Amino acid sequence: MLKNQKRIVDQKIVDLYDDYTNGRLDRREFLKTLTKLAGSTAAAVVLLPFFESFYAKAQIVAEDDSRLHTEYVKYSGETSEVIAYLARPKGEEKLPGVIVIHENKGLQPHIEDVNRRVALEGFLAIAPDALSPLGGTPKDNVDEARSKMRKLDGEATKKNNVAAVKYLKTHPQSTGKVGCMGFCWGGGMVNQMAVNSPDLIAAVPFYGRQPTAEDVPKIKASLLCHYAGLDERINAGIPGFEEALKKASVDYKIFMYEGCGHAFFNDTGSRFNKEASLLAFERTIAFFKEKLKT
Repeated sequence: MLKNQKRIVDQKIVDLYDDYTNGRLDRREFLKTLTKLAGSTAAAVVLLPFFESFYAKAQIVAEDDSRLHTEYVKYSGETSEVIAYLARPKGEEKLPGVIVIHENKGLQPHIEDVNRRVALEGFLAIAPDALSPLGGTPKDNVDEARSKMRKLDGEATKKNNVAAVKYLKTHPQSTGKVGCMGFCWGGGMVNQMAVNSPDLIAAVPFYGRQPTAEDVPKIKASLLCHYAGLDERINAGIPGFEEALKKASVDYKIFMYEGCGHAFFNDTGSRFNKEASLLAFERTIAFFKEKLKT
C-alpha cells in the first residue's frame, strides 16, 4: 500500500514538473505545490535538484567532434535575422537538410547535441533559436529562457521557422530536400511548419500539439509522429488528427511509446526513457533517409 502511495505521489511530482517546464505553472506556484506534495520545504529542496535539468551533462556527440563542421549562422526570418546552430559532416558533399526545433526553453545544449547527432547520420542540420528576436537564448538560465519564450509573437515565430525550410532548400551544400523534427513545443511547431510550408518533404513531431482539422489538408509533407503513452493532454488530440490525416490522404505513421511520459526523448530531463528514445531516433533517421535521400 505504501509503495503504491509513493508511486502516485512520485507521478504527481513528475506531472507537476512537466506543467512547470511547459509553461502551465510559474515558478512560485510550482515551488508551493512541490512543497505540499513533498511534505515540507526541506523535502522539496532535496527533491528539486533531481528535477532541474542540467543541459550539458548528457552530451552524446562532443561539440568539437572531428567528424563534423559546426557553426552559428543567421538566416532571414519574418521580422529579423534568426540565429541557428548548424552542423554537417566535414567535406563538400551536398546533403539533405533537417531542421531541429527546440522545446519551450530556447536553444539549449541538449538540442544542439541532437542537431549534431542528426548531422552524423549524413544531413545538413540546423537548430534555429526561436528567441533570436529577443536577443537569443540566455546562457545558463533556463527559467529566463522559458519566461522569454512566453513573450514571443506566435505568428512571427511560426514564419521564422518556416523560413528555415527555404534557407536549407537553397543552401549551397543542400540537395534541396528538407525535413524537420521537434520536441514538445517544437513538436507542435513542426506540425505548423508542415501546414505552412509546401516545400517541406518530411516532418517528425515528438509529442507535439496537433494542428486543427481544417489545416490538415494543407500538409504536403510525410509525417512520422511520436507520442508518449502517459501524455494524456497531448494524446487527447490524436483521434481527431488521425481522422483528418486519413481524410486528406496525408502520408503518415504514428508510434505510441507505452509507459513513457511527455519529453521521454530528452536525456537531461526527469522523464527520459533510454529505450524509447533510441527507438524513436532510429525510426526518425530511417524515415529521413527514406524520404530525403531517395
